Amino acid sequence: MQFWLSSLPSGMPLATLVRLTKLRWRIEHDYREMKQALGLAHFEGRTWGGWHHHVTLVSAAHAFCTLRRMARAPKDTAAV
Repeated sequence: MQFWLSSLPSGMPLATLVRLTKLRWRIEHDYREMKQALGLAHFEGRTWGGWHHHVTLVSAAHAFCTLRRMARAPKDTAAV
């Protein structure tokens, strides 16, 4: 059995709590995708500007991939 602790107001609807809990999985999935498929972990530079440039490009690539995935018909998402 799993338990979740929350500091949200006690009157929060259960559906909202479940949605917020599932966001954690989505964030972890996106971070893993950015590291493995889009090269977030590949930066080996030394400057903050270079790191910022790299992270910006990876974030833009992730946004593009996400928008493409969302634009597909539901039957096409099984191939992802």
